[in-house]
Parts: sequence; C-alpha cells; structure tokens
Amino acid sequence: MMNKLPLILMLLFFVATFFLYILALLKVFPLLFSVPLLFLSIFVMLFYLNDRKRFRGF
Repeated sequence: MMNKLPLILMLLFFVATFFLYILALLKVFPLLFSVPLLFLSIFVMLFYLNDRKRFRGF
C-alpha cells in the first residue's frame, strides 16, 4: 500500500488540475494558472512512472 501512495496522490493531483482546467475553459478560473499546473501534474506523473522501471545495474 505504501508503494502505491505516491501514484494515488499523483492521480488525485492530476484530477484536481484537470478540474481546474475545465473551470478555466468556462472562464471561472484563470487559464494562466491552470495550464502550467496541468502540465506539471502530467510531467511529474510520467516522470515517476518512467523512472521506477529503470534498470539500475547489478
């Protein structure tokens, strides 16, 4: 369970930023803040998912 906690938190952060992005498209929230947050959440999640399967040597 503890090894899945960062992934769950990243997914929750992605869903929250996606919701903010939808609100920004409806002109309720500033688009200037929502787009970088969404990009950052996607970037961190992909970086984490790609980094843990790396072969580290013998």
